[in-house]
Amino acid sequence: MAGIKDVAVKAGVSISTVSNVINNTKYVSPELRRKVEDAVRDLSYQANPAARSMKSKRTGIIGVITVDMCGMFYPYVMKGIYSVANERGYQVVICDSNVGNQGESDFQREKELFQNLLRSQVDGIIFTSVVPKSMEERYIRWLIEAAEEGKYIPIVSTERDFTKYGVDSITFDGRRGAYKAVEHLINCECKKICHITGPSHMDIVNDRMNGYIEAMEDAGFVIDRNTMIVEGNFSHQSGYEGMKKILEYIPDVDGVFAGNDQMAVGIMKSLKESKINVPEDIKIVGFDDVYVSSVLEPPLTTVHIEKKEIGIAAAKILFDRIDEGGRERAVHREVIDTQLVIRQSTVKDAPAGWISTEW
Repeated sequence: MAGIKDVAVKAGVSISTVSNVINNTKYVSPELRRKVEDAVRDLSYQANPAARSMKSKRTGIIGVITVDMCGMFYPYVMKGIYSVANERGYQVVICDSNVGNQGESDFQREKELFQNLLRSQVDGIIFTSVVPKSMEERYIRWLIEAAEEGKYIPIVSTERDFTKYGVDSITFDGRRGAYKAVEHLINCECKKICHITGPSHMDIVNDRMNGYIEAMEDAGFVIDRNTMIVEGNFSHQSGYEGMKKILEYIPDVDGVFAGNDQMAVGIMKSLKESKINVPEDIKIVGFDDVYVSSVLEPPLTTVHIEKKEIGIAAAKILFDRIDEGGRERAVHREVIDTQLVIRQSTVKDAPAGWISTEW
């Protein structure tokens, strides 16, 4: 079996250069890297993970904590994380904080997952948190302390901005995206526009609701929050049930902004059962632009987010922190842009905008 010395001899480089290529610990020129990679392939060399871990104090594993891996959003984010981790030779452990309902039990699960990953000495953690706003500061400061106790384990937040506490964060402008969605419904001459939200304890939900409220108020509409805003939980079932409630409250509703595409699926099923036509009678806009939005009948107008890009950006920052080994650097925040994709759930003759690359 070939060893690292054999690889060095065949590539015509030093052992340290081979080590730097294999472990991604220092910059190696593209020419030398190619020679080492060719030698590794030709000799079928496999590094000893245990020996490498002992020397570098790295496990070659990162952890990811998601809110609902079975939903339509996070698999795209994971694809982005995996694409970067695979390039770096890292394995990814996925942990899901969703325990079947939204609320404190999910938050308790999230804390347990963090503790498990930290005990496992992973090299870094990417997470999406469901911590209630009222507990946010104390919780994030506890996370930072726990991650810096003993082995330094960097953490990166997705969706929620924790930069004010010193945590690198990848976010998107949900408020602005929601504003665009509701503004479009107003431009389509909708007069009674309702909103089905996600769980009220989540920041991203409040961002989208605030965008809805701002767009409505800017256009001079009065909002009855007891009837025009219905809370869901991001599931298609909650969209289905939320639409039933809205039709009871406001029978002549003519526009609905759904907090995500998954709820929009339930909304459209509910309307179909009630023999209400989309977009002739009610126009629907979603949020996320997942694959299913383009194959609904009619295809769904929605707010597009570069979901895979969120994962790529988070992973790149995480690996930068891992390579730095805890050296001081300004906290990083990146905001992924959103854009409105108009389809036939609001404009009857709009193109279907079929998504052919994400499934």
